[in-house]
Amino acid sequence: METPPLRTKILETIIRKSTLKQKVFDNTFAAFNLLKETLLEMASEMDDALDGRLDRRVRLEYRDRGKFEAQLQVANDMLIFQMHTDVFEFAPDHPIHRTEYVREDAQRSYCGVVNIYNFLSDSFKFNRNADEGYLIGRIFINRERRYFVEGKQQDSLRAADFGRAEIDREALTAILESAIDFSLNFDLLMPPYEENKRVTLDQFNTRMDNSKFVTGKRLGYDFDIDDI
Repeated sequence: METPPLRTKILETIIRKSTLKQKVFDNTFAAFNLLKETLLEMASEMDDALDGRLDRRVRLEYRDRGKFEAQLQVANDMLIFQMHTDVFEFAPDHPIHRTEYVREDAQRSYCGVVNIYNFLSDSFKFNRNADEGYLIGRIFINRERRYFVEGKQQDSLRAADFGRAEIDREALTAILESAIDFSLNFDLLMPPYEENKRVTLDQFNTRMDNSKFVTGKRLGYDFDIDDI
C-alpha cells in the first residue's frame, strides 16, 4: 500500500530533524566537556599563581556537578556552567538570520546552549535557597561546531559573526576569562532602604534560616542587558 503524501512528509521531517538535532547535541556536549577541561586547567593555573599571595580561606575551586553542570568558585563568586539538553531555533528577527552563513543553509541556525550563571558563593555555603543568581552569558553551538556568544563583556564572537569560527579551547578560554572578570567586578550592592524597611516577626525569629532573607548582587536594582 502506498504511503499517503502527508505521512511521507512527516516521516521525512522526523528523519531530517532528529538527525540534525542529534548532531547539534553531540557537538554541544563535546564542547561542554572541553569547557570542563579548560575550567579545571584554569582553576589549577590560577590557584598556583595565587599561592602565598592571599589568605587561603579565599578559595578558587573547580567542581564537576554531573554530565551537564560544572562550577567554579572564585573568592566570593560562584560561576555555574549548565548545558541545556534541548536544541533551539531562533526567532525570525534574530541577528543570525541576517548572516550569509545562515542564509545559505537555514539548518545552521539550530543550536545547543551552555548557560553561565553568577551567584554568591555564600548562597551555596549557607544554603540560602532564595538567593538570586544572574545569567551573564550563553554559548551557542550548531551542527558544524560554529558558535557565537551572548553575555556581559562577551565580545569574542557575537551573533553577527556567526559561522566564522569553530568552538575550541582557545575560544572557550576567552569566554571563560571574560565571565570571570565580569563576575569579580560585578559587586554586591546594598539594596535600597525602601526594599528592606519591613520584616515580619516570623522572619526575624527565624533569621538563622538564611533562606528567609534574599540576597543578590543587584537585588532591588535593574540588571541591564544593554551590552548583550
